[in-house]
Amino acid sequence: MSESVKTSRLQEAIDTVESLSIEEQHLIVEILLKRLQRKRRENLLQEIEEVRQEASEGKIQFGSVEDFLKELDE
Repeated sequence: MSESVKTSRLQEAIDTVESLSIEEQHLIVEILLKRLQRKRRENLLQEIEEVRQEASEGKIQFGSVEDFLKELDE
C-alpha cells in the first residue's frame, strides 16, 4: 500500500472519529488503548516463547559482557 493511500485512509479514519460525540471519541480511545496493550502482551509472550525455544535448543549462550566483547573482536 502506498504512503499516500495509507495517509488518506488514516485521515479518513480521523475525520470519522472527529465526527463522533466527545463521549464516543473517548470510548474509541479507550478501546484502541486496550487493544494495543493486548497486542503488546501477545507480542511479548511470542518473544518469550521464541527465546525459551532457542534456549531449549541450545542456541543461546550466556556469558559476561567481557565474553561478548571478545566475541565481537573475533
